[in-house]
Amino acid sequence: MVYLLGGEIHKILIYPLGGISKFSTSYNISLVKELIILVFGPLFQILGWFLLIHLFPEKEILISTYHYGILFFNLLPIYPLDGGKLLCLIFHTVCSYKKAFYFTFCIGYLLLFCFLVFTVFSFSLNVFFLSIFLLVKLTREYQQIPYFYERFLLERYLNHYCFKKSKLIKNTDNFYRGYRHLIKEGDFYYLEDEYLEKKYKSC
Repeated sequence: MVYLLGGEIHKILIYPLGGISKFSTSYNISLVKELIILVFGPLFQILGWFLLIHLFPEKEILISTYHYGILFFNLLPIYPLDGGKLLCLIFHTVCSYKKAFYFTFCIGYLLLFCFLVFTVFSFSLNVFFLSIFLLVKLTREYQQIPYFYERFLLERYLNHYCFKKSKLIKNTDNFYRGYRHLIKEGDFYYLEDEYLEKKYKSC
């Protein structure tokens, strides 16, 4: 599905209990296309579970236990899990590119804090180590936000997308996905192409 929607597949890893695909797409891919890509991950896992319980009916309870555990874990609203990416996608529909990430990461940190509090009052080694693992991943992704945003803008500069919707912004950190922008700086107004030309030509 990633390939059909213009993405690039780097690696596919198959494990006994599922698989992981590593791929990249445009940072300006449409929200609908990204939603389709995100939904297909859990759908294929459900399909795999359905096939396995019919191939090995005597192991249905064991297979279902692993399936629901992995599915629940993957749908947690913590970036970069699919649930976190889906939450970020929802924020992208109402917030600027950067704010969508910051809101997503705030929710992720809050959820991890709740997990860690849970381990204090009802200690669970699995939940504790899982929380630490996700905390490290989340923090690493958080540190990449400036890089994400710079690549997001650079793609727009190089490809000159023709978006149908437009928006006036006063802060150059407030670019939205799926919009072209008119940027106001002081008493001056810049078209998006003019602003990006100025930004990257000076570099």
